[in-house]
Amino acid sequence: MFDLPSDGTSDRRPNDTPDRRRAVTAKLRAERERLTSSSGVRPAFDLELARIYAQNRLSAAVVALALASVIAAVATLWIAPQMAAAWLAAVALGHGMIALFARRFLRRPADKLKIRTWKLRFVLAEAVNGVAWASIIVLLGRADPGGVTAEVISLFVMLVGVAVATMLAASVPAAVWAATLPIASLVIAVYTLHGGAASTAVAAMTAGTEVYFLLLAHRLYRNTLETLEFRAEKDALIGELEQAKANSDEARRRAEEANLAKSRFLATMSHELRTPLNAILGFSEVMKSEIFGPHATPTYKEYAGDIHQSGQHLLNLINEILDLSRIEAGRYELNEESVHLAYVVEDCHHLLKLRAKNRGIVIREAVEAGLPPVWADERAMRQITLNLLSNAIKFTPQGGEIRLKVGWTASGGQYISVADTGPGIPENEIPTVLASFGQGTLAIKTAEQGAGLGLPIVKGLIDLHGGSFSLKSRLREGTEVIVTLPATRVMAPLAPIPEKGAPARARAEAPAAALRRAG
Repeated sequence: MFDLPSDGTSDRRPNDTPDRRRAVTAKLRAERERLTSSSGVRPAFDLELARIYAQNRLSAAVVALALASVIAAVATLWIAPQMAAAWLAAVALGHGMIALFARRFLRRPADKLKIRTWKLRFVLAEAVNGVAWASIIVLLGRADPGGVTAEVISLFVMLVGVAVATMLAASVPAAVWAATLPIASLVIAVYTLHGGAASTAVAAMTAGTEVYFLLLAHRLYRNTLETLEFRAEKDALIGELEQAKANSDEARRRAEEANLAKSRFLATMSHELRTPLNAILGFSEVMKSEIFGPHATPTYKEYAGDIHQSGQHLLNLINEILDLSRIEAGRYELNEESVHLAYVVEDCHHLLKLRAKNRGIVIREAVEAGLPPVWADERAMRQITLNLLSNAIKFTPQGGEIRLKVGWTASGGQYISVADTGPGIPENEIPTVLASFGQGTLAIKTAEQGAGLGLPIVKGLIDLHGGSFSLKSRLREGTEVIVTLPATRVMAPLAPIPEKGAPARARAEAPAAALRRAG
């Protein structure tokens, strides 16, 4: 029935995915339950179908008895009232049996229900009700043998009884047969024995009607079963989604804990490494400068310079790791004050101008005039600018150009933009270069290698200021990085304080004028 693996090598098949294994397991479980069920469907569906039958029968009991009362009242035109009352009592007894079984079934706990036994009870009650309902046809046939009126009434009673039984008992197919066959069989038998064209027509129409309603009951049963299957699949899917969400939440919690532990570890180790490293830098500086006298061998001076340069590089790397660890751990505290971005950018440009000149790179600076100060951490803004400029110088080839801009954003904030004419970054590698210790392949081949912490630190620092980070790059055309500070950090100038003795009107208009200038 299923294409199941025959040996242990199936684990290495390409199509043996977790989804396929889960689907095969579900099919096996469903088939096992179907084979152990009395009706050929899953036991849970058997119980639900029987429950639907019981609820339908209970909800329609009053309406069915009211309809039977109307038929009994009309039948008194051809039969004696006592006989009509007796028929109504028999029908009430049949419906009472059905209602009694249905109510008991619904009150029983699901784990104590034997579906096969209760279905037999329902079938028995439907058979009794069907015989009771069909008995009026015999009464009408005896009261008006061969009469057209009796034939019409009999056909009407048959149609009503079969239709009601079909609609209410469709979820239990055996109950439909038990309820409708007595009525149809009795009508066919009575009017076949009467003979004549009209009676034969009534018998033929009854047979056709019975076949039609049995097919309709089967279709209703299949629709109900499909609805239950869809609902079961939906519930199973919801359960899987909830389990997957729980697993995802747990995995995220563990990842956050691991990331926090990593950040704390890096912060601690970076701090511990800086102490001996400072000593290395100090002693190597003394040896390189030959403060206590010249070296006997000149090569030692070169070695001391190399030690000092390497130590300085390691110290810069440790400082970057320490800053990134504090940012990721949420322990980086901003020392906010009034800062002019134009001054910060100009200082950073001045610091790196010589380095860019040695590489044959031109830095063009463009700052919009009249920029007010912003409320920010000056050290963080300097680090952001230095990191962006250092990256641009590092990845720009000789003879290239770097454009440094500072200005207003469309929303009233301020931005710093650093654009270079370097090799650019492939689009699929942008998430890599923004990750900690991430480096693009093209950048590694065409420039000096770094630790891959510059851009993550920039992004972390600007996020702490509530700003935004944007990186745009195209291969062989260069890269542009834009960091923006929100308008809430721009310090608008305050309104001037009016002099003493100024007219009251001037004092009243001063705030409005200040607002217009700020806008």
